[in-house]
Amino acid sequence: MEEKSMAYNDRIEGLRTEEFPMLHDSIYLDHAGTTLYSKSLVDAFAAEMTANLFGNTHSASASSQCTMARIENIRHRVLQFFNADPAGFDLIFVANTTAGIKIVSDTFRGFPEGFNYLYHSASHTSLVGVRQEARHSLCLDTDGVVACIERGELDCIDCHSRPLLFAYPAQSNMDGRRYPLDWGAKLRKSDSNAEYRTYTLLDAAAYVSTSPLDLGNVEAAPDFTVLSFYKIFGFPDLGGLIVKREAASIFKHRRYFGGGTVDMVTCTKEQWHAPKTQSLHETLEDGTLPIHNIIALDSALDVHHKLYGSMVEIALHTSFLASRLYRGLEKIQHGNGQKVCVMYSMPPDDTERSLRNGAVVAFNLQTCLGAWIGLAEFEKLAILKNFHIRTGGLCNPGGIAAALGLEPWEVKKNFSAGFRCGNEYDIINGKPTGVIRISLGAMSTLSDVEKFIAFIEEFYRDEKLPQPVSRKESSISNEVSDVFVDTIMVYPIKSCGGFRVPAGVPWAVRSEGLAWDREWCLVHPGTGLALTQKRHPRMALIRPSIDLSAGKLVISYHGPLPESTLREISVPLSLNPELFRPVDMPRLNETRVCGEGISAMIYRSFEINAFFSNIIGTPCALARFPPGGSGNSMRHAKAHLQNHQAQLSPKSNKRCQPPGIQTPPDSDEEPERLRILLSNESPILAINLSSLAALNRDLIKNGGNPVCAETFRANIVIGSSSSTAASSIEIPAYSEDSWDRLRIGTHDFKMLGACRRCHMVCINQDTATKSDEPFLTLAKTRRFDGKVFFGVHMCHIPVVAPDTREAQSPAISVGAKIAIDPL
Repeated sequence: MEEKSMAYNDRIEGLRTEEFPMLHDSIYLDHAGTTLYSKSLVDAFAAEMTANLFGNTHSASASSQCTMARIENIRHRVLQFFNADPAGFDLIFVANTTAGIKIVSDTFRGFPEGFNYLYHSASHTSLVGVRQEARHSLCLDTDGVVACIERGELDCIDCHSRPLLFAYPAQSNMDGRRYPLDWGAKLRKSDSNAEYRTYTLLDAAAYVSTSPLDLGNVEAAPDFTVLSFYKIFGFPDLGGLIVKREAASIFKHRRYFGGGTVDMVTCTKEQWHAPKTQSLHETLEDGTLPIHNIIALDSALDVHHKLYGSMVEIALHTSFLASRLYRGLEKIQHGNGQKVCVMYSMPPDDTERSLRNGAVVAFNLQTCLGAWIGLAEFEKLAILKNFHIRTGGLCNPGGIAAALGLEPWEVKKNFSAGFRCGNEYDIINGKPTGVIRISLGAMSTLSDVEKFIAFIEEFYRDEKLPQPVSRKESSISNEVSDVFVDTIMVYPIKSCGGFRVPAGVPWAVRSEGLAWDREWCLVHPGTGLALTQKRHPRMALIRPSIDLSAGKLVISYHGPLPESTLREISVPLSLNPELFRPVDMPRLNETRVCGEGISAMIYRSFEINAFFSNIIGTPCALARFPPGGSGNSMRHAKAHLQNHQAQLSPKSNKRCQPPGIQTPPDSDEEPERLRILLSNESPILAINLSSLAALNRDLIKNGGNPVCAETFRANIVIGSSSSTAASSIEIPAYSEDSWDRLRIGTHDFKMLGACRRCHMVCINQDTATKSDEPFLTLAKTRRFDGKVFFGVHMCHIPVVAPDTREAQSPAISVGAKIAIDPL
């Protein structure tokens, strides 16, 4: 068995370079989302398209009739692929699995008496959604389904007064667990007293990607089977609904009809239509068929067999890989014996007939002390190491809830706390909100599996328990060293280049941060999303500068552009309403920044917006978010003291309240929250040059190149020098973790917590090129609770009763002395 598996694996390894050039150095582990298409498939389809003329099948031309004949042949071939006798089944081409489910749902909705619905708890969201159409619905786990079958009657729901639809996945798309394909037939036979027949809807999308689906036993087969062909072949983007002809009569209750599914229609004095009756698929395939996708399916079947052999061989290969992956992850332990991975998939069974789990491994990561590692932090590292992986809820609400022990009230509470699909709220109240899913495909190899296991060991396995940090080591004495402001930077346009404040120029400090910092952004006109360097690295080469004497924000581009392209523009610093879209059209001004919905002021000038669009290569518009807003024109800071900092502070058990806000005694009002403009988390971000030096030493030691302070896009860069010529004492590296307050000149600032880092630190701010450093090194040296930190958030503490001009108009400048108050 092992030798046979390795021989097959070696054959797949041999064709990877030629057939999948798009992979380069990437490791693709999201085949449950969609598998990869091969070069041979693309070439075969291109040859097919250039050698033949395909017309709309609703015409009578020679090309149309030829196309129809080809499609019917392919339909027959696909049924054979699933061992489905065309005498017992018909195939309806749909856009994807969800579209097939919706056809079935719409049909059952058409029953005059409605229908009841049972669905398995491991169902994909698209199956769960059918319950909205049913009169009554019930979600059952595996034990519940088995109990219904064994009882001999479906007393779990009132199934005698209307038709019953039972839906479940052949394989969970979350953890790969498989379920008996004959459940539907057993359930139907078990309830002989029902007035209406029980119908079965099988979601086979996850199952068929790596396993043969055999519908040879018509009696035991589900009534409706839905699947997506791109999960098997990578291309085309097409789905299928396989209907058992015995159940075809229910489609007479479907009310909607589209072009191509009727023989005759009247719509003036009478409303009447005659559906097509020659075949079932003719009555359900509304509109023009996706003819080119269906033609591509013919090529996909040919190439798939040529490259991989049978689905049985693919199943054995992926089962072998999944077993290696599961065992490899399961055995990784921290130095104290704590397992690194918490597994949710079932343990693999190495026998050939195993149907216990598909080629999917779902898990989460934990630290040596048992704390969860957030999915967002995991994805940052995985992306840098070129792993393509799916994380989160995986559109499987029941499976996720069962795996993570989330009760319905907890899910609702998480939603109220701000959790949404795709955001970074990945750990709430001590529980993860999603999982990591590795899914393998026909072209996956043992090398992919081993590289991923090595990645987890390198970055998430702690050899030793963390040592407590001594407060004495991190406290700073200003008697032995001078600390000063080395650099002040503002970033007028979010995610674009920075403006270095000249030495000797006092720069205003506002409650939202430094003056003009992150007051503008670039937004996509279609989605309203604010653009970032992570998606558009060339934004680093857009360099704004503040010309206070001219009252302008001058923006120049420092990258390659055609000679005729504009390289510099300017906009007034003053707020002229005529420059912006009308405020009485709020939908046009809706923008999303860091997941938050805001109301921005969007420039209407074509020249301004075209300047940025030409540089970035995507449509965008300049928007402004000035201070002093309210409602959706206002944002608040999210920075807070992190756990690794709290260990340094005897005050950490006290609630941290925003500084400078006086709450009257016995007041029931909450303190006012800190305002920010378009920064991610806080008014001001600072870094310590001693920490940067320590990081660069680690980078050089690992064979990398040092990075500059601009990499971290801080507002204030803090330096230190010896107070006497006889010594050279600097403030300790990463001592900022233990700072409570700073005094810069005569102004006080509160430290809000360490800065959590993302991939943006890997973009060279001078060249806009990407690399994997310094994030990888930081992940090994500055990771706490699964998150990567560098730098510290802070805010200005206003004087409560200002009696000087300096207090009324606070400002700081380069070279100003800094006094530090440790925690």
